[in-house]
Amino acid sequence: MFLKKALTPRLLLNDVSCMRNAQQILRHVNVSIHDGGALVLTGTNGSGKSTFLRMLAGFSKPSAGQVLWNGHDITESGVFQQYKLQLNWLSLKDAINERLTVLENVKWHELLEGKEGKSLPALQLMGLGRLAKEKSRMLSMGQRKRVQLARLLAIDRPIWLLDEPSVALDDDGVKLLEYIIAEHRKKGGIVIVATHLPINIEDAMNLKLPPRFPRKMTFVDMLDRSELM
Repeated sequence: MFLKKALTPRLLLNDVSCMRNAQQILRHVNVSIHDGGALVLTGTNGSGKSTFLRMLAGFSKPSAGQVLWNGHDITESGVFQQYKLQLNWLSLKDAINERLTVLENVKWHELLEGKEGKSLPALQLMGLGRLAKEKSRMLSMGQRKRVQLARLLAIDRPIWLLDEPSVALDDDGVKLLEYIIAEHRKKGGIVIVATHLPINIEDAMNLKLPPRFPRKMTFVDMLDRSELM
């Protein structure tokens, strides 16, 4: 009888702890993510979801433990240079250049990757094909988020790190987001999402971050406590 050799996870969080402003937000986290996997980070505003996502991107180091990519610590300089080329990052702070057209806003990032030809199809998929030649300053907040998602498709890297990707999207936009995440995973891509809004991601692992500060006592709490005195 032959034992099948276990595959090395594409990403492995090995006993990872993470801090924000000298306060621990997570302790001793162990997560294995293989090709096609998904991890969803949830928690209240200020719980450290974005901080944790930035750590996974290699922008900061864990306070303890290791983040391993293909078995290698991403904080090692030689490894990080290769690892960052696998990442597609989307955050609330991603800028849209209002002087450029909608198409140029996507194509510029695609050309920086040495790629060409996916920008317009990506915009069409995100429902913005008819606006491709319009100036970006005319876009609504929801349309701007769709432009950011079109960049993910045009740049086409295997690991997506998405910080609040559904904010400003309407119901149809959220469905499109769920669709492109599912299609990316079918191709073996990995998706890690930080969100406080519900997103339907099939078979995703979930990691809930605890609140950073105790909840403030309400008037009802004080009434309940007075009955015990």
